[in-house]
Amino acid sequence: MMPTSNRMLQIILLLFLSALILAGFLSDGIRETIQGVVELQIHPARLISDFIDIAGIGAAFVNAALVGLTGLLLVRFSGIGLSGPTFAAILTMTGFGLFGKTPLNILPIIAGVYLSARLVGKRMKDYLIIALFGTALGPLVSALAWEFSLPLLPAFLAGITGGIITGFFLPSIAVSMLHLHQGYNLYNMGLSCGFFGLFAAAVIRGFGQFKAMPSHWFVESSLLLELFVPVFSVLLISAGLITGGKQAIKDLKEIQSIPGRLPSDFVDMASLSGTLINIGLVGLFGSAYIFIIGASFNGPVIGGLFTIMGFAAFGTHLKNSWPVVAGVITASLLTGNPLNSPGPILAVLFSTTLAPISGEFGRIIGFTAGFIHLLMVMQTGSWHGGMNLYNNGFAGGLTAALIISVIQWYKSNRTEM
Repeated sequence: MMPTSNRMLQIILLLFLSALILAGFLSDGIRETIQGVVELQIHPARLISDFIDIAGIGAAFVNAALVGLTGLLLVRFSGIGLSGPTFAAILTMTGFGLFGKTPLNILPIIAGVYLSARLVGKRMKDYLIIALFGTALGPLVSALAWEFSLPLLPAFLAGITGGIITGFFLPSIAVSMLHLHQGYNLYNMGLSCGFFGLFAAAVIRGFGQFKAMPSHWFVESSLLLELFVPVFSVLLISAGLITGGKQAIKDLKEIQSIPGRLPSDFVDMASLSGTLINIGLVGLFGSAYIFIIGASFNGPVIGGLFTIMGFAAFGTHLKNSWPVVAGVITASLLTGNPLNSPGPILAVLFSTTLAPISGEFGRIIGFTAGFIHLLMVMQTGSWHGGMNLYNNGFAGGLTAALIISVIQWYKSNRTEM
């Protein structure tokens, strides 16, 4: 019999994805939305490609829902229950379906991970999390297929082949990268995909011209875009309170005391009801920040909000996040980067990948991590040519590796004194 938490998370995700599809069709109409979704499948998807700006709200929402549904079906048929990590993966996939992932560019990577699992005698479910998060390199598939003016069939084969090769190598890389930062970077696959992306970009640049991509960033106001995340957040908080009552509040407090280091499944460590409230609070505070700085709610911003909400079930909460966020904001102000410009906005949201550092070592080190993170993330995107959608996870992994190495060196040498 399906556990209650698994069943409820499944219902939440199905309603969430259905709401995206319904909102998409109501926004732009069925015909225009479908045409836009088809257009997105053959569009270069490197950072920053806001699908709302490229094909409209309807197409972006439906594409995101299809990407999320792909992840949900993989979880369902792999035999793994929905929990903190799988919920985070599906919400992250959906979020990046608004700016970079499409069903067409993620499936070859998933197939590559499957082949890697089969080679070493593993089941797909053993590598499922790697497969889901490894879709961060979807733009690599799109780049190989659509950026070199190849005829349709060779372009299609180039994208599929490149994606399968990418997915095949990701499991081995992911394990090594986890050792590097020791679980203090929640977006471990961001570091893994960034590492692989360095080599992929070098090969592509070496054998052909790798042109700079124009940035797409939707700046118009839309009530639908502005309200979607806050309404979703309020509904999650309500669901947590209704199902958990006073105990949900106690569980929420317990979650705030967890450092968040990988793996920290809040559903398992506390409760589903407390986790739902935590997810909703993270979504509301993230949305409030976007409103305060006067930024637009577009594909990357909403995708970022979906991601941090997903990880609010798997490592992120308000207590361990705010020092890191404060560090990013301070670094942005001191370096003259406007808070409402794309880089700092995304850095504030995704810097929560370093929340476990704050949770484990305190506010000052968390603040320092956030400060360094902003400086790093403003540089790392060009290293992999914008093909790793989890660029903040890449920068965060490097930042975490630096800070953890210094802390461990100090502790080990201090012990020997």
